[in-house]
Amino acid sequence: MTGKEAPMTAPAIIVTMSDSVPGRQMGDVLGIARGSVVRARFFGRDFVAGLRNLVGGEVNEYTDLMAQTREQAMARMIAHAAELGADAVVTFRFSTSTITEGAAEILAYGTAVKLT
Repeated sequence: MTGKEAPMTAPAIIVTMSDSVPGRQMGDVLGIARGSVVRARFFGRDFVAGLRNLVGGEVNEYTDLMAQTREQAMARMIAHAAELGADAVVTFRFSTSTITEGAAEILAYGTAVKLT
């Protein structure tokens, strides 16, 4: 999030990396739920990260940026699952790809299902 956006809220949807929800029966498969964010690096953050590269260690600026981006992609996936009428998303995964030099996409996806 850029700090100017309101946090996304969505109904309580179960999200799991497994192919089932423990203690629940799956009903209809509603399709693929997905949420995507393309994030570009910021010069100020790059400058600080470049200085950190000189001394080594974790680049906290990028760690924080990617954590925020994953959360936003997951929130978008959950919102999409809600639009599909899902109670849960199973087989949840993240995928990352480079779009251009300095920009990457984080994709959150899984199978939207109704529970019985």
